[in-house]
Amino acid sequence: MDDRADAKPGLTDAELAVHPTVYAADALKDQVVVVSGGAGGIGRAIAWLSARRGAHVVVVGRNQAKLDTLVAELASRSLKASGEVADIREPEAVDALFDKLWSAHGRIDGLVNSAGGQFPQAAIDFSVKGWNTVINTNLNGTWYMMQAAAKRWRDHKHPGSIVNIVVVTTHGLYGIAHSVAARAGVIGLSRAVAVEWAPLGIRVNCVAPGAIETEGWNVYTPQARAAYPRSNPMMRAGSPWDIAEACVYLAAPSGKFITGETLTVDGGGQLWGETWTTGKPGYFGGGQE
Repeated sequence: MDDRADAKPGLTDAELAVHPTVYAADALKDQVVVVSGGAGGIGRAIAWLSARRGAHVVVVGRNQAKLDTLVAELASRSLKASGEVADIREPEAVDALFDKLWSAHGRIDGLVNSAGGQFPQAAIDFSVKGWNTVINTNLNGTWYMMQAAAKRWRDHKHPGSIVNIVVVTTHGLYGIAHSVAARAGVIGLSRAVAVEWAPLGIRVNCVAPGAIETEGWNVYTPQARAAYPRSNPMMRAGSPWDIAEACVYLAAPSGKFITGETLTVDGGGQLWGETWTTGKPGYFGGGQE
């Protein structure tokens, strides 16, 4: 069993391959699980855990070399995986991806939307291009993947599970307002289609990470990064593995009666206060002007 106090952030492939987990080895046996953003920090942990629990994992991204490296690492451990290059912001590319996957595997059982990104900046300074870039990836791209999967599950009369990685929108998260807007949209969208798609046997849930240390932290200032472990009452950062286990909980039979839910994994941060990705202004007692 994983000792949460010892869970390390920024796990390497070698660590992900053997990291303890609470789940049985066959929790996802014979399932086909698609993970967008699968070569990233959180997506990578999700891919490793899903494959280790018996799934064939399809990692989706825009960088062929990164996908190939991850697939090779998984294969070296006799785990089932493949990589597919696709831009989730292009609906035609997403449709082609799901046609290809269904043809190759004869089924898709789960989709985890982990692809996304943002940059820290005061909202008042967002350019139109910057705003649209974040919205197109984090909201539109997620929707294209959700709809493409759902249509094929409907047409093949096959049940399915969607888990969307979002952010914590229930407390102060400043400096990435574009991402907050997009992810809040995903949460609302997930709640709506969870009801619409229930008759099709499709469950839709979200996982909202708090301060999870990955290479994605590098876009933030050292001052902001130093403050993140203090953004929750546990006073530490979480691990990508924490998010991976939350995703498997929702996707596996353990989550069979859960839909339309947002599972927050933030060490209690949503109850604690505020997170500034751009540094807290001096006006609020943050030492910056």
